[in-house]
Amino acid sequence: MAQKWFASRFFCRIFSGVCLLAAVLAASGPLSARAQDSPSTQQPDKKSDKKADPAPDQPADQNPSDTTPPSESGGPGGDVGPYIVPKKKGEAPPPPPPSKPKKIEGMPDYSIRVDVPLVNVDVLVTTKDGQFVPGLKKENFRIFEDGVDQKVTNFNQSEAPITAVMLIEFASTNYSYLRDALNSSYTFASQLKKDDWVAVVEYDMRTHILVDFTQDKREVMEALNTLRIPGFSERNLFDALYETLDRLEGTEGGRKYVILVASGQDTFSKINYDTILKKVKATQNVTIYPVSIGRALRERADARGAVGPIANLDFLQADNQMNTFARMTGGKAYFPRFDGELPEIFHDIGTSIRNQYSLGYRPTNAKSDGTYRKLKVELIAPDGGPLKIRDQRGKDVKVNIVAREGYTAKHVVD
Repeated sequence: MAQKWFASRFFCRIFSGVCLLAAVLAASGPLSARAQDSPSTQQPDKKSDKKADPAPDQPADQNPSDTTPPSESGGPGGDVGPYIVPKKKGEAPPPPPPSKPKKIEGMPDYSIRVDVPLVNVDVLVTTKDGQFVPGLKKENFRIFEDGVDQKVTNFNQSEAPITAVMLIEFASTNYSYLRDALNSSYTFASQLKKDDWVAVVEYDMRTHILVDFTQDKREVMEALNTLRIPGFSERNLFDALYETLDRLEGTEGGRKYVILVASGQDTFSKINYDTILKKVKATQNVTIYPVSIGRALRERADARGAVGPIANLDFLQADNQMNTFARMTGGKAYFPRFDGELPEIFHDIGTSIRNQYSLGYRPTNAKSDGTYRKLKVELIAPDGGPLKIRDQRGKDVKVNIVAREGYTAKHVVD
């Protein structure tokens, strides 16, 4: 009985092994067929990281079906194909992308922007005879701010309309002064064009607006005709000029001008000379053209010995003040000796205003510290040397460059 039981157990084990082998063969046969029929649908086993054993004739680290070129060949990899693009000799690999700073949770994003204001400088270039020099280009100008060369970014030259204030001294001092003032004002008003904007202000002890900005030449002439009988002898030049500059700062538009028809003397102003100089320095885009009155009367009185040392010193100081206002703002002061010079003077002023070169730059000193910065303008040739201007006969002509001496930077309080 024991032998029969052992034999039956032996045959059962053989039969179970045969059945198990048949089941494995039945399962593996159709799967292999599907893998051969549709290789693109075969999915890799993601759970297994083991690689098949290499063939005897292949290196251990190379797959015979892998067409990816080696990394040192410089060719594309992945599923692109076995195309190799050779590298240039000595070509360095691209730098890694810059690492971004880690953002701290709860901290807002900040961006810093520095706005550098545009500085505009009007430049008048004339010959020694006062003739305007046309045809200059941006490359012919060089601007220095506190000795540092600046890059000119904006450039323009055209006949622009005038936006001006006629500031006229009208005080009961002497009839010759009044006649000079009126003749000068009439001469300027007669040369206005239809697109010009002009206001008329007269002053003695106070300022009086005769006509606000207008383009009607008849209104300007009518306003001047009201100047008949002066009321006071005081000539508060500093107060009048300070108030006029204040009003111009609040006026829209680009360049603005003050045609100052005055003796240059100040008798009773509330502010002093230093205060008006600071105001002139701080005012941008305003050019002052002073026209002196009473020069002929002064010279005749001086020739007769009627002008003493103190009075003569006062006259010299008045002329110096007029020159300073013009020089600081890029204008020009005129001192006519007789009425026949007035038409030519105001024609020169009109030509200077309408034919200036407008330059603009953004200063390298971007600080808004309210400091005064000196300007210097030069003419240069294409080779960097001084620009030479020649007349029709080929002779060198000396030129005058008229521009403001400086400007005051904006003051921003932190």
